[in-house]
Order: sequence, then C-alpha cells, then structure tokens
Amino acid sequence: MAGVRKRYEASFKARVALESLKGERTISELSSEYVVHGNLITQWRKRVLEELPGLFSGRHEKEAKKDEELVARLYQQIGQLKVELDWLKKKLSGCIEDKRRLIDPEHPQIPIERQCELLGLPRSSFYYRPAGVDRYNEELMKLIDEQYTRTPFYGRRRMTAWLRSQGHGLNIKRVSRLMSLMGLEAIYPKPRLSLANSEHRIYPYLLKGLPIIKPDQVWCADITYIRLRQGFIYLMAVMDWFSRYVLSWAVSITLEVHFCLEALEGALGRGCPEIFNTDQGSQFTSHDFTRRLKGANIRISMDGRGRVFDNIFVERLWRSVKYEEVYLKDYQSVKEAISGISSYFRFYNDQRPHQALGYETPGALWRGNGQWN
Repeated sequence: MAGVRKRYEASFKARVALESLKGERTISELSSEYVVHGNLITQWRKRVLEELPGLFSGRHEKEAKKDEELVARLYQQIGQLKVELDWLKKKLSGCIEDKRRLIDPEHPQIPIERQCELLGLPRSSFYYRPAGVDRYNEELMKLIDEQYTRTPFYGRRRMTAWLRSQGHGLNIKRVSRLMSLMGLEAIYPKPRLSLANSEHRIYPYLLKGLPIIKPDQVWCADITYIRLRQGFIYLMAVMDWFSRYVLSWAVSITLEVHFCLEALEGALGRGCPEIFNTDQGSQFTSHDFTRRLKGANIRISMDGRGRVFDNIFVERLWRSVKYEEVYLKDYQSVKEAISGISSYFRFYNDQRPHQALGYETPGALWRGNGQWN
C-alpha cells in the first residue's frame, strides 16, 4: 500500500524557508534537522522569494500598512517564541533521538504537538522514522567533483564508467541526477543539454579574435560547486579577464539568481567593464541580471554552448580554488567555507604569482602596478 503523503503546516514551512534564506547551513543540513526532503526546502525557499515583493506592491496604502503591521507582529511573536525555544534548547540540549525520548504521549494536559514545539522537535520527526541522510550520495558527489575538476570533458556516461571502475555499481540515471544537482555537465559541444530558460534571451559571443590588452576591458563570471562535510554550496565569482583578478564573489545554498546579483553588484562597486562574458546558464540570462548589465552600458557576451575555451580563465580559477583550498581544507560548515574562500581569494589576488602573467600577481596587474605585457 502506498504511503500517506506527509503534510506540513504553513508556520513550519515558513520557519524552514527562513532558515534556508539565512544561508548559514546547507540544504542537506536543514533536511537532516527538520526531517524534510531537500527538494521541498528549495521549493519553499523559492516561493518565499517570489512572494515577498508582492507584499509591498500593487496595494492601497491602508492595506499595505495593515500588512506591514501584521508582518511586524508576526516577526515579534516569532522573535519571542525563538527566545523561549532557544532557552528550552539550552536546557534540553541533545540530538533528535534524545528529544523523542522526552515526549510523553500520555500527558493529560500538554498535547504531543505542543511538546514537540517546546522541545524544538518537528512533530513529523516524532512519528516518522527517517531512513537517514544518504551519506553515500554525498560521498559520490565528492568523487564526481574531484574527477570532474581533473577531467571536465567527462559527461554522465564517462563519469558513470569511471565510478564503476572505482567499485561503485551505479546506473547512469543516478549519476546524471547527482551531476545535475551539482550543476555539472561535460564541456564539449552536445545537443540540447542543460537548457537555459526559453524565455531568456541568449547573447552572442563577442570575444573571438578580440585582443585583451587592459584591465576592465572584459569581465567574466561563472558558478561552481563547493563541497562541505555535509552538503554543498555554490560559489560565483566575477573575474577580470586581462589580470585574472577576482573582483567579487558570493556563495549560496541554492542556484538562484539572487547571489549572482550580489556578486555582480560587488564587482560594479569597484569598476565597470566594456564587456561582460558568461555562459548561457539561466542565472546569467535572467532578466534581472542582464538588465543590470545593460543599465550600466555594458556589452553582454555569452559562451557558445558547451565551449569551455570561451571562458577558459575562470575554469582555471575553479581548478586552483579546489586543488589549493577546498580539497585541502574539507570545510565543515557554510561559515567555515566562506571564511576559507575569503582568505584564499586574498592570497590568490595579491600573493600568488601566476606563471602565465610573468609571475606577477593578479592584483598588481589589475591596479596597473605590474610589468607584464
């Protein structure tokens, strides 16, 4: 008999979505804590981001004021409840199993629902015994990440064959799903894979045969997957093509456009290029992203589909980041990853000499202090 689909209360969905918006923990960590599938958390997070602007537009002033007052009261109540729950959690600290044991189903006055709330235990986790977070998938994603960094021309078929050669009896569907989750695909030309949003405009590639002779002539941007001990995050960086200088970067626990806009704004706060080059991913073809570039009178260039050499310098940046930082550190948390990446980019920009730049640093060239030409 098919299992009964679990239903979650609106307040629970909101709480989980707000936690994900903080960006302090990965989707995998939130999924483990709240006993909710990661896809649901991503959906709830996306819905919150989509509906929040509607609270402040297209309404009468009195209605908008009422909404603001209601939201303020709700936040106040949530804040007070959080204080109480945090206090209780300190008094009753422990894992989910410990909290389950504290529940008294026969209590005459406090229902199970309220007991779970006081203990900071999702009610579903009291009734539902999850199979546990699939640590094997996380281990597979780490292996895929390392092999893809070594051989970015591996598609799902070659990656499946390689994993099988390492003793993992996997089918191609599972490998394909994991690579899609990580945002990875082979870099050679191929038909209709990783389609961009059909409503988004694709811009032509402008860099073919163009001599790059100065800083801020061309900027490029890309997104990569960064593994953690539990789960993963996405890293976006904006780089000056001439000097290889990393102008700005941002991380996110999901592949939404918001963190890309954050990195873009950080870069534009330091200068303005003539051309901005990206791949054809939906984040970069989105109306918000391209509108910001056009508003700054920047020409937009996009790689040909699957052509790694169209944006090769940022691909080399990811290889350096992973081999010289990520794989060595094995980050435990989002906070630790942000700290480590920040330190690495400072080192990369101003201390690490590049052979291709005549052993100058990217920072020296971007600021015009280098001698390389």
